[in-house]
Amino acid sequence: MPRFNIHHITKYTYEGPVNDSANQIILYPIKDEYQDVLRQDLSINDDPAVEIFKDYYGNEVGSFTHAEPHRLLVIDSRIEVITRPRPPLRDTAGREEQWNWLEQARWKVPFIDFLQQEPFAYHPEVLDTLGKIRTLTPLEAARQLRTYVFEQFKYIKGITTVETTLDEVWRLKAGVCQDFAHILLAFLRQIRVPARYVSGYICPNRNGMRGEGATHAWIEAYIPDNGWVGLDPTNNCEADDLHVRLAVGRNFSDCSPVKGTYKGAAGQQLEVGVSVSYEDGPRNDVPDMTPAPQPSANEKEQNSYRRYLEMMQQQQQ
Repeated sequence: MPRFNIHHITKYTYEGPVNDSANQIILYPIKDEYQDVLRQDLSINDDPAVEIFKDYYGNEVGSFTHAEPHRLLVIDSRIEVITRPRPPLRDTAGREEQWNWLEQARWKVPFIDFLQQEPFAYHPEVLDTLGKIRTLTPLEAARQLRTYVFEQFKYIKGITTVETTLDEVWRLKAGVCQDFAHILLAFLRQIRVPARYVSGYICPNRNGMRGEGATHAWIEAYIPDNGWVGLDPTNNCEADDLHVRLAVGRNFSDCSPVKGTYKGAAGQQLEVGVSVSYEDGPRNDVPDMTPAPQPSANEKEQNSYRRYLEMMQQQQQ
């Protein structure tokens, strides 16, 4: 069972005093039979009280406020987590039986949200791309679509921003892990396979993987007889014990690690750093901090949500 140490810092430096800062964080790893959190130290400067609750999708969410004027906000999360391998996937039930089960599941509450499409003008072209995908089992179809995204979409840092739409990603045939995940979600939902976005980290691997040592994104598809199956289109693999999950949702906006707002006219600089290491491997306790683009005038009262997305786009390797 791999044991990982993850250090994730988010830092806002304001040009002048701001107040009434209200923030939401999703930095608490999922706890289930495949993932144990042995320790988490979460510190926030000035030590505000953090109220923790579970959202609609079962994610642990923290909320806190800074009422007094301040020029700095630092959210520092240090995690020690153990991951476990998942059992081998099964694909023995009949193809039609599995597709019929999914047809019935589309009307069930746990799956309805994960079948809703994002605005996307290219559904007809997607259908052409999918071709005779229903001649495969759902698991075979999901794997084929994952491979299609990996092979047909180029991984290019900086080619997209948080304002890049799904349509634009489709035309560019390029992006980073969030874009790959959103495209695969569109494919799977189009063939009525429930699919959800996953945010988290991908841990070091001897062969090297895209997104190591940073925040990462992939998807989970609901496959009959298997449940939620993690698929990483950025690396064309199934999510395994090298993937540490933070949150699940319909898309990135449901899983954003940090977002919030504040009162004040001061601009801000956002820096984010992540380091990931094995328990017995080399450690980098101080992540490299990457500065975000400076906000425009009409963004100055928004804490991080848009710029945090920008940071996550920039941070992918």
